[in-house]
Amino acid sequence: MRGHSSGVLSCLERERLEEELSEVRDRGRNVSRLRHLTRPERMVLEEREQAARMRLRDHDAEHGCQR
Repeated sequence: MRGHSSGVLSCLERERLEEELSEVRDRGRNVSRLRHLTRPERMVLEEREQAARMRLRDHDAEHGCQR
């Protein structure tokens, strides 16, 4: 972790984004265990996961604080 305060904030933000991605993935797995997902439902979950993954990737590219 960087000593610079913006580096610390970036790492905290990265942790938040990682958690967001994990929650989206977990939600999709949990719902699909409970019942069969329709195609539109699957597409929405995939879009949310892709968006969370892109936010994390963009953060890494901007701040360079990937692990």
